[in-house]
Amino acid sequence: MMGFSRSFSIRGSGFVSLVCCLLCGCAQRMQAQSVSAHNQLEKLVDDNSANWKQVSKQIWDFAELGYHEEKSSSLLQSQLKAAGFTVESGVAGEPTGFIASYGHGKPVIALLGEFDALPGLSQQTVPERAPVTQGGSGHACGHNLLGSGAALAAVAVKQYIEANHIGGTLRYYGTPAEEGGDGKVYMVRAGLFKDVDVVLHWHPADRNEVTNGGMLAITGAKFTFHGVAAHAAMAPDRGRSALDAVMLMGTGIEYMREHVPSNTRIHYIVTKGGVAPNIVPDLAQIDLIARHPSSAMLQQIWSRLLDIAKGAALMTGTTYEVTGSSGDANIVSNDALGAIVQKNLEEVGGYSMSETERKFASDLQKTLNIDSPPSLDQTHEVEPLRRPDPNAPAASTDVGDVSWVVPTIGFTTATFVPGVAPHTWQAASSAGMSIGQDGMVVASKVLAMTTVDLLTNAQLVSDARADFAKELAGKQYHSFIPEGQTPPLDYRN
Repeated sequence: MMGFSRSFSIRGSGFVSLVCCLLCGCAQRMQAQSVSAHNQLEKLVDDNSANWKQVSKQIWDFAELGYHEEKSSSLLQSQLKAAGFTVESGVAGEPTGFIASYGHGKPVIALLGEFDALPGLSQQTVPERAPVTQGGSGHACGHNLLGSGAALAAVAVKQYIEANHIGGTLRYYGTPAEEGGDGKVYMVRAGLFKDVDVVLHWHPADRNEVTNGGMLAITGAKFTFHGVAAHAAMAPDRGRSALDAVMLMGTGIEYMREHVPSNTRIHYIVTKGGVAPNIVPDLAQIDLIARHPSSAMLQQIWSRLLDIAKGAALMTGTTYEVTGSSGDANIVSNDALGAIVQKNLEEVGGYSMSETERKFASDLQKTLNIDSPPSLDQTHEVEPLRRPDPNAPAASTDVGDVSWVVPTIGFTTATFVPGVAPHTWQAASSAGMSIGQDGMVVASKVLAMTTVDLLTNAQLVSDARADFAKELAGKQYHSFIPEGQTPPLDYRN
């Protein structure tokens, strides 16, 4: 018995060692294959980049507003068709929305592309304020880069799939009107993501960083009050001022600010306030937006804001209506996907500016009124992976709604001069020149590498879905947009 045990122990030890060696060798081979795949993908992105840099510049020139990105959408669709993708246009009731597909079977990996501009931020590619068209629109959030960069990644992955006979489905979602039009929400509502396994997205910024959640849920609407007009001096008692209702609603909001979570954001403008000071206004309007890191908390805050509107109408003897409802959910984190993207972002490692770019960037930083602007070397540094601080300043995006129905991860790359914030003329200037395009290529490489990782390693997809289920345990998706509402194609009007 002792001899048998001893013999077994020796053989068992040898067997275990053999298995360990085999496993170790397998892991090394997989790592080597991954490195080889990533090298191929980086080269494919570089080989295709000149064309897509030009595409990004054309879309920057178009500078089309949400749901009216006809030229931008058409250009992206024609380019992807020419690259071998099958394109479905006008999806989800959105004339400029589309889906480009290649391959078949599982997994289905989707890349998100945006291409809408912002009103009033037209800007030349110079380091001082100089609109291309006075009062015109401009790509001050870099969506010309976002859509083109995701498409560049898609083309590189498609070429890699062909060359290496990889299975699975690759999709590019052309998503219009991210800037306040909630384009992706209507795509979610139309069921366009129901068979997708993982969604990848990126966004222009001034740094290279994985954004694992952190965006604010947002909702908003126009509150239009209706009163009774009257002569403001001869018969004010006969009037019921809609403007009084708007002002009382604003006052109620200001008193409410003390009694909501400190990371709540509420902002509004008065869009209509009457026609003449000697006429009691019979129509006035307030355009209101509220945000919070949690969709569930934002629902409670919005309910209270609705009560304030009701109270303002009661106090003034007016009536009101709520129109133009909009809203996006917060982004659901996914740690499994975050780790993959972080690894690939570090592998690519950003880029370094040329001397010409550094001169442009230094001049542009002088317009920021920052005592200590960030180093220009920030473009080749990668921020450490971390969960976002819920109390830190943040924006909102309709990617949030996508993340509630499919595992989703995003990241930023340094396409803006370090220190530049989005929605500024400085961002529009950066997005139209080589600094923005250099950062776009970094994003394309990370997207391409991560897509192929997911297409060739089923465990990564499984881990992402497990983390997705864990994050959503006990939670329920809620859309702030009323059921049955169609895409507001003229919301900018």
